[in-house]
Amino acid sequence: MRLFDTHAHYNDGRFESEYPGGAEGAIKDSFGAGIIGFINCGTDPKSSRESLALADKYKNVYAACGLHPEDAERFSDILEDTVEEIASLLSHPKAVALGEIGLDYHWDIDRDIQHRAFDVQLSAAKSLGIPVIVHDRDAHGKTLEMIKQHPGVIGVMHGYSGSAETALEYLRLGWYISFGGPVTYKNAENVRNALRSVPTDRLLIETDCPYLPPVPYRGKVNCSAYMFRTLEAVAAARGENEEELAAATVKNAENLFGIGL
Repeated sequence: MRLFDTHAHYNDGRFESEYPGGAEGAIKDSFGAGIIGFINCGTDPKSSRESLALADKYKNVYAACGLHPEDAERFSDILEDTVEEIASLLSHPKAVALGEIGLDYHWDIDRDIQHRAFDVQLSAAKSLGIPVIVHDRDAHGKTLEMIKQHPGVIGVMHGYSGSAETALEYLRLGWYISFGGPVTYKNAENVRNALRSVPTDRLLIETDCPYLPPVPYRGKVNCSAYMFRTLEAVAAARGENEEELAAATVKNAENLFGIGL
């Protein structure tokens, strides 16, 4: 069975400090488990360049380049220049999306700056004709509102935590919805309800590693190899065959990101 991880952060320092063999060990373990590849997502110019370097190193590894809402304040005085720098990185042949971008209302981060960063990057994505990978934490209404202001931009709602009703709004816009480890958590019935509302041809799965590991790996550093537990939970919640679902999510990743796996 083949799986493709649509959202990873293997350049995160937690791998070097907490995973045996560091990021290279985690990647090796994941490939050995049957993961065929992943998208490594940048959160600022530096991590975006690191993602591209990682993509150059491995077959079926791709990069996304973007400015995360948690990092937007650091670049508020040079926001447009920063987004222009990120946009220039997307000319790389293994850059497949603008991301990770979006809104995060969970933390005390200036919302006006977040809105500016998100708006400028959505505009850049439309100009470049490239999909986006969107982070939405506790900002469901505003995220959807801003995306609707950029018709023609498509992408994926990563680590989806909104309602089934809001998921349907994204589906009507042509978007994909991605789910990760939280679908295995006992208190995440709202996530599983949203999961059931997504048609198979718009569904993606991910890890967001090193964060949000599925049960029974909670408390550990997440890696792509653990995504098979997420697949089990997704298939069980939807009443679908695991192998067929895995094949569908690989095909969906190919379709959205324009890659061949």
